[in-house]
Amino acid sequence: MSSILIKNIRQLFGAHPLSMQRLRGAELNQAAKVENAYLLIDNQRIVSFGAMTDCPERADTVLDATDRIVLPAWCDSHTHLVFAATREEEFEMRIRGSSYEEITASGGGILNSARKLQQMSEDELFERSLARLQEAQKLGTGCIEIKSGYGLTVDSELKMLRVIRRLKAVSDVEIKTSFLGAHAVPMAYKNNREEYISLIINDMLPQIAERGLADYVDVFCEKIAFSSDETDRILTAATQFGLKPKIHTNQFNSMGGIETAVKHQAISVDHLEVLNDNEIDILKNSDTIAALLPTAPFFLNDAHTPPARKLIDAGATVALATDFNPGTTPSVSMPFVVSLACIRLRMTPIEVLNAATLNGAAALELSSHFGSLATGKMGSCIITKPVPSLAYLPYAFGSNWIEQVILKGKIV
Repeated sequence: MSSILIKNIRQLFGAHPLSMQRLRGAELNQAAKVENAYLLIDNQRIVSFGAMTDCPERADTVLDATDRIVLPAWCDSHTHLVFAATREEEFEMRIRGSSYEEITASGGGILNSARKLQQMSEDELFERSLARLQEAQKLGTGCIEIKSGYGLTVDSELKMLRVIRRLKAVSDVEIKTSFLGAHAVPMAYKNNREEYISLIINDMLPQIAERGLADYVDVFCEKIAFSSDETDRILTAATQFGLKPKIHTNQFNSMGGIETAVKHQAISVDHLEVLNDNEIDILKNSDTIAALLPTAPFFLNDAHTPPARKLIDAGATVALATDFNPGTTPSVSMPFVVSLACIRLRMTPIEVLNAATLNGAAALELSSHFGSLATGKMGSCIITKPVPSLAYLPYAFGSNWIEQVILKGKIV
């Protein structure tokens, strides 16, 4: 493995101490930056960084970052990257006035994706998913979580999880896997949802655990999906198989999902477009990370947006992720997520960059190795094009300001 020296860096962002595993509340506004810096990567890992006055003389590859910023690669902690086909027909339905709930009730939404995925071969599903993963990589994503949940049968859920395992084997992006069999109740179980929950608990979970196909279990706790009591049962069962919770909740309704997630010591609760003060208090007093997905309400044209400022000001841990999926967020662009978090969530540029890197890594239990530019961590970083400042990155939404991506010591 060759060494890479990046020199003359205008500003090195995210040089948090190795001991800093997450940033709570006001800590999120710490830039941890080094001006006129260098960064040395060798054998995949960061071996040193600092002022140019201390720059090493040589390396196998030398990159000149004059007028450029170097920051950690993105850590996208919530995606549905493995799916069979896009759903632009539903996009048109929403333009004409149909709501997300109405589309779901008519057999669209998640059930639409499930039908298409069940019919697709595993090899084709892998090839399509790999192309999306490569797009994410080019946009600077170095760590990613990928969920199942578009199978909704034993065979199709296992097919999705096998595809994710194949992606892990061929990509330099670090991947974590979530089993999301409790994404929706299939039409075949519409009048007997208890039988489908039993299928998840008694058939899907044992096979997934036996084959080591997932790191986490996820449940969509919403009125159109699963109640907080049903979520509690599924999480209780998953714990017996060593799967930690990461929960979809409070996207449209506040209905006990936060309490259930924290009770089970969930790694993160994701969405949170609708959140009350009591739920914010619960989160600030827990280790559960609030993973916000601002592109979902943006794409759905939903008036509700996650109360990021309240969460941060209360002292909670906030991460940002794409929610990349074919129905409500057909974009794998973390640069757009950080822009939107500034614009709609009123987060500062430094807060969004930290939330999309170190706290994203924490939401994947990867912050010991990813998410900041500390000595000993993986050499996964982004080199910008010449830019005037850190604030320019979220300011210039839609612009491609990424010049180079390095993942685990390899130039992409």
